[in-house]
Amino acid sequence: MQASHPIVKDLVLIGGGHSHAIALRMFGMNPLPGVRITLITEASDTPYSGMLPGHVAGFYSREECHIDLRRLAQFSQAQLYIDQAIGLDLENKQVICAHRPPVAFDVVSIDIGSTPATITVPGATEYAIPAKPISQLLAHWDQFVENVKQNPRQPIRIGVVGGGAGGVELTLSLQSHLQSILKQHCLDLEIHLFHRDAEVMSTYNAWVRRHFHKILQQRGVQLHLQETVSEVQLHKVVCESGLKVECDRIFWVTQASAPPWLRASGLATDADGFIQVNDYLQSISHPDVFAAGDIATMIHHPRPKAGVFAVRQGKPLFENLQRSLQQKSLKPYKPQKQYLSLIGTGDGKAIATRGSFGFGPSQLLWHWKDWIDRRFMERFSNLPEIKQGDRNQNNSLLISSPHPSTPVCSTEDTSARNWLPLTPRPSTMRCAGCGSKIGSTVLARVLARIQHEQPRVNRQDILIGLDAPDDAAVIQVPANLAMVHTIDYFRALINDPYLFGQISANHCLSDIFAMGAVPQSALAIATLPYALEAKVAETLFQLLSGAIKVLADVNTPLVGGHTTEGAELAFGLSCNGLVHPDRLLRKSGMQPSQVLILTKALGTGTLFAAQMRQKAKGKWIDTAVESMLLSNAAAATCFLEHEATACTDITGFGLLGHLIEMIQASHVAVELQMSAIPVLDGAIETTQQGIVSSLHSENLRVSRYISNLTKVENHHYYPLLFDPQTSGGLLAALPQQKANDCLATLRKLGYSDCQIIGEVKEKS
Repeated sequence: MQASHPIVKDLVLIGGGHSHAIALRMFGMNPLPGVRITLITEASDTPYSGMLPGHVAGFYSREECHIDLRRLAQFSQAQLYIDQAIGLDLENKQVICAHRPPVAFDVVSIDIGSTPATITVPGATEYAIPAKPISQLLAHWDQFVENVKQNPRQPIRIGVVGGGAGGVELTLSLQSHLQSILKQHCLDLEIHLFHRDAEVMSTYNAWVRRHFHKILQQRGVQLHLQETVSEVQLHKVVCESGLKVECDRIFWVTQASAPPWLRASGLATDADGFIQVNDYLQSISHPDVFAAGDIATMIHHPRPKAGVFAVRQGKPLFENLQRSLQQKSLKPYKPQKQYLSLIGTGDGKAIATRGSFGFGPSQLLWHWKDWIDRRFMERFSNLPEIKQGDRNQNNSLLISSPHPSTPVCSTEDTSARNWLPLTPRPSTMRCAGCGSKIGSTVLARVLARIQHEQPRVNRQDILIGLDAPDDAAVIQVPANLAMVHTIDYFRALINDPYLFGQISANHCLSDIFAMGAVPQSALAIATLPYALEAKVAETLFQLLSGAIKVLADVNTPLVGGHTTEGAELAFGLSCNGLVHPDRLLRKSGMQPSQVLILTKALGTGTLFAAQMRQKAKGKWIDTAVESMLLSNAAAATCFLEHEATACTDITGFGLLGHLIEMIQASHVAVELQMSAIPVLDGAIETTQQGIVSSLHSENLRVSRYISNLTKVENHHYYPLLFDPQTSGGLLAALPQQKANDCLATLRKLGYSDCQIIGEVKEKS
């Protein structure tokens, strides 16, 4: 989120299709100063269509045929929003999303591919597996293959509806993979292909149609041509002719269409709902909207919905997006009329066709296709490394109490003023001091929008808050309750301000939960990247929306805060909570014979250090983000209900650093079971590559308190004991007899990684 140039324009890319992937890579190689790029996509990776049949046939792993959009966004310095676009507000220039606030744009580009055509055939929606979206198809397919491997007990019958190129290639690929599995168990495979036309692949030349018809027959596929499916029942396909065929799985590969929200937004579309674009890949109705790939129809050069055109459109799309943002004249693009198609036959061979020409099938053509596809994917797997500058046998672990004179860090308590900045923002040089605040007009606009669009928390004990801003918030403290204060603030570790707001709020509230308290109110402190007022307002709105979402879940209002401008996004909260003094959970409460339960897996420090170096897989970061978005509120309540006597949250000092604080305060020792410690996916791989957080070396100093250091320091979990955590889990000590019930309850509450990781011992 660093901003060496003030943000002046927002480019939003909807969808992670081939054209956008290429454009993002080119933006990474040729950044446009002052332009903030945001990619909105439903998943952190995107399939490459050229390799999908090979994946279904078992020739490629999932990773080999998917582009990692997290790494690509990191390379291009783009914000990555994992969400589904469901609408466009073209008047206010906003993208409407399913699970987050609207996203503002100056220029928007759409590359979401096609979606399944509306299935009107009775039963098809319930009992058939559509080919689009591809992610769902692959999820069904992978699960089906795994079930066949685990239970190969009877013959399998597969039905494929649709005899176009996609249906034929899918049929041959899944047949090849399933036969290789069933052959080992001497089981039969029966495949039926249903097609309403007289020939398969009717959009291709006669030579291709004849050869694929012959291949399907030779491979034993039962062709049902000129058969229109009229109904799909559970494990049965019914045709208009009266034909009924039993099928264990039914794949639906018929004509696709565009999502209805595109036309509903007011964009000019063709009869099938695809966006109509001119020779610049620009909407013919809205010049600030661009589109490419299957979702677009070039009105002067209509072409089939084929991946080759999406790939070829990547560079001209990038050039015209840059030109549009710079208000330069656009460059026309004319796609080729004829193109080479290499179509796999599922058995390590391929057919080549161009125009009326055809050749194959042959293994040489498959190797050629494989070389082309792998070369394309290498463009995204071997991205240039981003320079970061200065940012840079025995499973038991015995820990003794530190020396009493060892200093122990604690959370800083502080307070802040309400939002009421009066200093206007300078138009040229950036001031320090109070001159670096965000302007009052921007704040007023953002807070008004927040109060209108976000959930509000009304508490009687908030006497003065954002509803009536003053010099400070005023909070009433009920009699017989103690107030708990905490503050945290840090730079963004993820390039999505809405998610970062949620993660930061969870992190900051964890100290309240760890003390056994209930949060009452929060003050925010935010540093926003230099930008035009409208861009600052958009970032602040996304950030606060995320934080307020988490605060609302625990009935905690945001009552004020402070803002400033800086080179990069940073955020934090000062939180207060209430607790009866007799119910406080403290670090000093550990007792011998108790067990230790950790609620979340370790590894966020090393994983995000790896992400900065382009070394982390997108799915690793997905899992880490999911963990950081999990609140510790329910876990704290669970620990209290199961008689926990001590608790802390695992954050910057790592598991061992925070545990040492508990050991020192309780005057005990602890035995940890290394193999029981939960670890996030990918964390072992990154630490084994020597990738650790910049705070790791400082945290490593507490290793001197490990009694059997030489026996455990080579354990592959060992580096993660010192890994600083963001929005980490709670660590609690409780009686052994309560531990199993507590674990079971925690898992029901969603803490799937929680584990008993050790036992409290007498100090020796």
